[in-house]
Amino acid sequence: MPENSITAATPTAASAPQPVRAMRLGVAGPVGTGKSSLIATLCRRLAHQVSLAVVTNDIYTDEDARFLKSAGVLDPERIRPVETGACPHTAIRDDVTANLLAAEDLEADFAPLDLVVIESGGDNLTATFSPALVDAQLFVLDVAGGGDVVRKGGPGIARADLLVVNKTDLGPHVGVDVDRMVREGREARDGRPVVALSRHDEASVDMLVAWVLGTLATYRTGAHVAVDPGPMAPHFHADEGHPDGGFVHDHAADEGAAHQHAPAGSGRYA
Repeated sequence: MPENSITAATPTAASAPQPVRAMRLGVAGPVGTGKSSLIATLCRRLAHQVSLAVVTNDIYTDEDARFLKSAGVLDPERIRPVETGACPHTAIRDDVTANLLAAEDLEADFAPLDLVVIESGGDNLTATFSPALVDAQLFVLDVAGGGDVVRKGGPGIARADLLVVNKTDLGPHVGVDVDRMVREGREARDGRPVVALSRHDEASVDMLVAWVLGTLATYRTGAHVAVDPGPMAPHFHADEGHPDGGFVHDHAADEGAAHQHAPAGSGRYA
């Protein structure tokens, strides 16, 4: 296994008032990187230490919520699905209303909660959570996605609170140098923490759990500050009616404006 060497956050005294709600932890990353499995692992390890709940995001289904409920990792009522009906980043960054309402409903129904985990729908390397929705976020990559994916960059890889390189046990089977992938992740993040994770390796799970608990402890003191990894990079929208077949959209130019997507079937896609 690659060496893990992150230091859990240490709570310090702060003059800021202590938070009155649960910490919200975002879990983002491309499709198939193991976000739901990672959340299931966290729930198994944390359910007897903290009071937690989960919000999942899927475009048209509640598949991830069904997976977590069937895994028996939490009371099923503590797992709430959000069907975004649009690109996953829309509901975690552009208009977070549906996810905020789901988190607030869970806090009202199961008060007092310590932690609400919000899973993004699978998106691409540019999608991150708005700090208006989550207090901390981790970005998940997986070894099976290719050893070069870290070098492709993106705001989540570079600036999320934690980068998780998942499924490290698959490295020998897919020809990926896991140690190099993790090293390049650390280099890309300027000292921000990286965890090399396999749910079959208890030491790596311990590292992830320690980071979550350390971040939660700091949040409880009022000392934790939510960071924004940055707006999404310019990306292409297909449009059959556009003379060039589509257009490039740049969130940085929006100055906080909502990112509008055409309805399904209109010939425009995220």
